[in-house]
Amino acid sequence: MSLCKLFAGTPADCTSLGLSKSLFPTVADLVVSGINMGNNCGYHIVYSGTVAGAREAFFHDIPSISISYDWVKEKSNLHDFTLAAQACVPIISALLVDIKNQRYPQKCFLNIDVPSNVANHKGYKLTKQGKVLTKMGWKQIASEAEGRKMSSDMTNADIPAHADVNTSSISPESLLFSREVKGSQLDHDDNNDHKSLQEGYITVTPLAAISQAGEDCQNYFKDWLQNVSECPSSSAL
Repeated sequence: MSLCKLFAGTPADCTSLGLSKSLFPTVADLVVSGINMGNNCGYHIVYSGTVAGAREAFFHDIPSISISYDWVKEKSNLHDFTLAAQACVPIISALLVDIKNQRYPQKCFLNIDVPSNVANHKGYKLTKQGKVLTKMGWKQIASEAEGRKMSSDMTNADIPAHADVNTSSISPESLLFSREVKGSQLDHDDNNDHKSLQEGYITVTPLAAISQAGEDCQNYFKDWLQNVSECPSSSAL
């Protein structure tokens, strides 16, 4: 009988601890991070703790995947997580076969996003990380009761009023701000993760860990850096 251990921490911390042999005598063959409530596509991959959990395993040369479910408020339900897990079993099984046969590529890990209508998904689709981004703004508020919470599908949701919420005005020494969705930056590339997810596919996106700028930026700063010593110091500006 296998034992399941529960501990608190960020996904990356949990992965690191699990692979350290402090809890388990052996290292896992495959690390699965998730299932996250809400998709992790495009630039949101950079923010994602779920993806970070898989990336941490990648740093340790352990095969890994991150899984996220595209939760939609007032449409999705908790049973969808069971369906999402079941839909990903063939991927996990195939990975374990490749790992056993030493065919798994060590230069990447996989980010998987499952569509909201998982029961009727269109199948698996290999995609690339896109550039979709939910743009956020901030609004100053007078009390916690005026705040809004961010739902898992990146929409604003009012915080229900509770008797224990402090509704007193803020003091001059304290400022309260509420985060709000201001808009979205879309990516129209046919093969990007977010577009394919919205079309109903389970997206499979190979990722790595190096965030390197394009060659044009490298060339620009190569010349730019040579002239830095000729610029005045900040005290002279």
